[in-house]
Amino acid sequence: MNEEQPTKPVIIEAFDPKATSKDLIFVALWALATVAAIYVPLTHGTFVQAIFGLPMVIFIPGYALIAALFPEKDDIDGIERVALSFGLSIAVVPLIGLALNYTPWGIRLEPILVSLIAFTFAMLIAAHWRRALLPDDRRFVVPFNEMVTEAKAELFPEEQSRLDRALSVILVLAILAAVTTTIYVLVVPKEGEHFTEFYILGPGGKAADYPTSFFAGSEQSLIIGVGNHEYREVPYTVEVLLTNQTFDEATNTSRINAMERLDRFTVTVPHNETVERPYNFTVTETEMNRLQFLLFNETVPSDAVWGKDRINASYRDLHLWITVRPTAR
Repeated sequence: MNEEQPTKPVIIEAFDPKATSKDLIFVALWALATVAAIYVPLTHGTFVQAIFGLPMVIFIPGYALIAALFPEKDDIDGIERVALSFGLSIAVVPLIGLALNYTPWGIRLEPILVSLIAFTFAMLIAAHWRRALLPDDRRFVVPFNEMVTEAKAELFPEEQSRLDRALSVILVLAILAAVTTTIYVLVVPKEGEHFTEFYILGPGGKAADYPTSFFAGSEQSLIIGVGNHEYREVPYTVEVLLTNQTFDEATNTSRINAMERLDRFTVTVPHNETVERPYNFTVTETEMNRLQFLLFNETVPSDAVWGKDRINASYRDLHLWITVRPTAR
């Protein structure tokens, strides 16, 4: 009587690292490399971040999902896997963003990255488990070795002369250079217009309810905002001036009768970021009728430059017409 040989438990093979398909390992390493490219200071904000991040958005999640749905090699062919990987990634990523929009975390870099990584690894684990349940001859495997062998035989046949071999090497290098250049052009954005936003808001954070009429000596508040789009970090200087100005209708010009500096402070703003700073001020002179805000970049004129010349020398300027009422006795 023949005794049946005990079969190897599937659960042991499923957790055997040696049984993991190379394509799943590659996808997992790519996801981890994307995290490193975003948070490592050496690559943060460079084109390397975009090179790893773009496939993480448009291909990697979909490929992991397809691997989990179709573990057998005869389910779909290679071209269908690639096409569906792109299509499902484009469908899954917006759905993840939509779900995050209704959570306390919102649609920000960290929640989106954590969600994509978690989704990808969950699908990779499911794909590895489902492939481990199948016999070796039915599992989907990317034939990396066969692909390399065929490419080598096609480009560098044994009967090839030295000249032909050199031309093949030049062709491969030219293709790699063209692909690299194309990727660089796509992922590295061109610099647009250089400009700085300079604005003031009311105390409620809106473009309304500005302090334009108040008693002398009373503390007033507003918000000063600076948005940097100069493609570099800029140390700005903000000056707040009080002026008494009159308007000459005959010449259609204004004249500064008196001017004094109320405050001066600096604020350093990185590129593509905006800083809003609450600002409190007090005016004691009832004759002052205009509150002037000047923004300077790295170049700040000396105090010898005054009046209209100082206003014209500023990078940006704003003003509020004010009415300072005498304190009630």
